[in-house]
Amino acid sequence: MPDEMWWFIGTAGALLTAAALLLRPGTIAPHDTVDPQIVALLRGGRRAAVTVALVALQQRGVVTNGRKGTVRADGWATAIRDPLQLAVHVSLRRPLGIRPLVAVPRVRRALDALRKRSAEAGLLRPDSRWRAARALLCAVPVTIAAGLLVAPMTASTTPAQPAVSALPVAAAAALWFIPRQTPAGRRLLVALRGAHPLEAHRTAGPRVLLSVALHGDAALLLHLPHFARDGGLLADGGQDTGFSENTASSGNPGATCGL
Repeated sequence: MPDEMWWFIGTAGALLTAAALLLRPGTIAPHDTVDPQIVALLRGGRRAAVTVALVALQQRGVVTNGRKGTVRADGWATAIRDPLQLAVHVSLRRPLGIRPLVAVPRVRRALDALRKRSAEAGLLRPDSRWRAARALLCAVPVTIAAGLLVAPMTASTTPAQPAVSALPVAAAAALWFIPRQTPAGRRLLVALRGAHPLEAHRTAGPRVLLSVALHGDAALLLHLPHFARDGGLLADGGQDTGFSENTASSGNPGATCGL
C-alpha cells in the first residue's frame, strides 16, 4: 500500500475516535417524575410528543377535531403552563393537521427545549454532539476516497490492503446506526412498558397521557378513537418512527451525508 494512503487511514481513524467520544452517553440526572411528553419523544420522536400534548389539551377541553384530519383550538389556554402544550394550543388558531403542526416554528422551539431536557437527563444524546458526530462520520468515507485518488491501488496490491482501507468505512457505518436514545433512555422505556402495559379497557385522566406516550396508536384507538381518527393523529401505517431508528425526530431529517 502506498505510504500516502496510511496518512489518510490515520486521519479517518482520528475522525472515528472523535465521533465515538461525542456519541458517549452523558451523565444521567435523577428524575422522580416521568413527563409523558418526554416518554413519547423517546419512543416516537417529535410527532409522538406533539400527539401527547394534543391529548393533554383534549382532556382539558381546549382542543377538538377540526375539518377531517385536523385539530383546532376550542377554548382559552389560561391555565396551561406546559411550554409544548401552550405552543400547540396557540398554533391552533386555525385547524391544522399534525404534520404541519409539528413544523410550526413555535412548536419546533418547544420541542427543541423538550429534547434538551431529555438530553440533560441523560435520556438522549445532546443535539450539538449528535450532529457533530454525524458530520465526522460522513467525513470518514470521503477521507478514504480522497486517499484512493491520491494513492491508488496498483497491480502489486495484496488483498489485505483494500481491506485495511475499508475498515474505517465499516466502522463509520456501524457508529452511524447508534441510536439517538442513550442506554438509560431505552431502559426507561422498557421499565415503563413493563410497569404500564396497554390497558384492557378505556380509561380517563392522567393515565391516558402515559398510555399514549408508551403505546402510540394502540392507546389512541383504545382511549380516544374518534379524536384520534377524525383529528388525523394516527401515524401512517400505524407505526411511529423514533430516535432509536435515527429518523426525523432529531430535527435533522435523515441526517445524511448529502445534507
